[in-house]
Amino acid sequence: MDLYSGFDSNYRYILVAARRARQLQSGASPLIATDSTKPCRIAALELMADKVKWETTPLVADALPESDA
Repeated sequence: MDLYSGFDSNYRYILVAARRARQLQSGASPLIATDSTKPCRIAALELMADKVKWETTPLVADALPESDA
């Protein structure tokens, strides 16, 4: 199932939408005009309108803990 083509995985889409919905629940102003009052719906509409900016940071191998195997 393709949720939104701007993301590298559906899991990342859900993570970004959930974080934005939490921001809206905490009092952040919506970035788009909408009739909806539900934070999850507003977050999804904001993502579809490309109003929410997100980025990933590469995982550095040196920062990983050594295993004791």
